[in-house]
Amino acid sequence: MTEVQVEQPVVVAIREAIVRGEFVPNQRLVEADLCEQFAASRANVRAALIELANEGLIERVQNRGARVRAVSIEEAVEISEVRMMLEALCAAKAAERVTAGEIAELRQLGKDMRKAVTEGDVVGYSQLNQRLHRRVREIGGQRTAAQVLERLRGQSVRHQFRLAMRPGRPSVSLPEHLAIIESICAHDAERARDAMRVHLESVIKALRETDAVATP
Repeated sequence: MTEVQVEQPVVVAIREAIVRGEFVPNQRLVEADLCEQFAASRANVRAALIELANEGLIERVQNRGARVRAVSIEEAVEISEVRMMLEALCAAKAAERVTAGEIAELRQLGKDMRKAVTEGDVVGYSQLNQRLHRRVREIGGQRTAAQVLERLRGQSVRHQFRLAMRPGRPSVSLPEHLAIIESICAHDAERARDAMRVHLESVIKALRETDAVATP
């Protein structure tokens, strides 16, 4: 039996609007407004909202429709702790499976990341950061882990973006990313696993520091 899928452009468009911050935490999402904004039918918007609720990006409130779910720093830390375990697995798998063509791609990504940091292109660096993590998952071929990570990414991406915008943060994470790249390219699964764990531990530490600064 073929699984019925929500019309993907609608799901993707609403998801990306939430990720970019066009819809803020706790903002009510009105189906009629979404239909107009994304040129979609009421049925497709409703189905998209159900899918996004399953992903944890929105929450449905009885008799009040849907709203963007607010994710606390503490929850973002928990998500990052789960990510650390799964992404370390994906990095190790990637080191075992990486091809010559993929090695060249990863090394070019590293050069582009270094260039973005040198030029102060924080937004560009953040995009390259996401691309690197996605490619590591894809190269690793661990589809179950990749599916879980994609859902987790959506829930915490707003905190990740704010973290990426912190002054000095790219200079901290760049050598961590380069270590991940080099260990994968060297086919060293153990080192790749450790490099990814070190990076995510750094993310968790930075999130906690952000929470400490924000708390009076």
